[in-house]
Amino acid sequence: MNTFRYLLIVITAITGLSVAAQQTPAPSQKGAITITGATAHIGNGNTIENATIIFENGILTAVGTSGISAKGTIINATGKHVYPGFIAPAKSLGLIEVNAVRASNDQDEIGDMIPHIRSIIAYNAESKVVESMRPNGVLIGQITPQGGTISGSSSIVQFDAWNWEDAAIKTDDGIHLHWPSTFRRGRWWAGESRGYQPNKNYTKQTQKITTYLKSSKAFGTGEDQAANESLKAMQGLFDGSKKLYVYADGEKEIIDAITLSKQAGIDQIVLIGAYQGYKIIPFLKQHDIPVLVQQTHALPKSADDHYDLPYKLPKLLVEGGLLVGLQNSSMSNFQTRNLPFYAGQLVSQGMDKETALQLISGNTAKILGLDKYGTLELGKSATLFISEGDALDMMGNNLSRAFIDGRDISLETHQTELWKRYMGKYNQK
Repeated sequence: MNTFRYLLIVITAITGLSVAAQQTPAPSQKGAITITGATAHIGNGNTIENATIIFENGILTAVGTSGISAKGTIINATGKHVYPGFIAPAKSLGLIEVNAVRASNDQDEIGDMIPHIRSIIAYNAESKVVESMRPNGVLIGQITPQGGTISGSSSIVQFDAWNWEDAAIKTDDGIHLHWPSTFRRGRWWAGESRGYQPNKNYTKQTQKITTYLKSSKAFGTGEDQAANESLKAMQGLFDGSKKLYVYADGEKEIIDAITLSKQAGIDQIVLIGAYQGYKIIPFLKQHDIPVLVQQTHALPKSADDHYDLPYKLPKLLVEGGLLVGLQNSSMSNFQTRNLPFYAGQLVSQGMDKETALQLISGNTAKILGLDKYGTLELGKSATLFISEGDALDMMGNNLSRAFIDGRDISLETHQTELWKRYMGKYNQK
């Protein structure tokens, strides 16, 4: 008992955990709510000035300007901006709290081919990290396991819930495949140069994946076979009920991954990363591959790359006619709150602001198969927020209200509590 008490004290000290781990989830919407006077950023490339937005029972029932009569509670948002809730794909939010505390890390299971590992059942709805997404407008996420070649099945959740059952929007939406690289960093601890060198095992590694995909398809056509949870979890890829999310950056890796997956009978493929995707846009268009491109706030991966390639990469893909969303799967979870600023940075590269917004709202919703989220359109979920200014700008991203499925959620977090505490301390006279 003393040992347990000691460990609890240590973990509490490290993580800053308190008895009230998160804000109490908001209750269901009771009456109609009307937002008036704001600039509505629809999330499909359009805006509406001086908009009137009405939602009832968590559903948008009116979005427009003239001829709309206010109903229920009226929120005067004159001079402010309304956005659909931003969507963060391919993140392990809620699966890991503190990297240094092993007991709070549930993002990676043992094994290399483990599609049957379901991230949703490990999702911690009381995570302080998840909670901290909301004040920046990130209200929905694709919770994704990490590790291995096939890391498991992701699920899509909203960020205001008592538990994973309440949080779930779409469970087991896809399988995540990390394609091997043709090059690898030198292992300095083994006496190798730190630079890139050819991956001599690339062919062997890709053959292993191909064999597994073929075995999975064959399993689905067989009869009277012993239960195999791993192969069973793969069946949704072949009947179209699940998407295959492929992580690949190099030109060759992308082509190999898509070609071999298509040959295995998988049609619903989403490319994640796509660092060299701009070189093979015709190939991606030919196979109708949407892209969740890497974050813009990054350095070039090669000395031969343009210094600003990471910054302009999404724009290159969009101009090429691809369906593009933004993600930062390779970054720590807390940095997911920067998602709107990746989109904002694209504006400095010449992208239209409403087009940039689509990369974290409407486009991402399409890529993930979310029919009721991502845009402010009639009949869709009232998952939205009101910002004092431009939500894609750090100076303007200042939320006053936010709603998930029409529920008026709290924007208080551990960070805002600390801010108020110390602002009070240092503003004393």
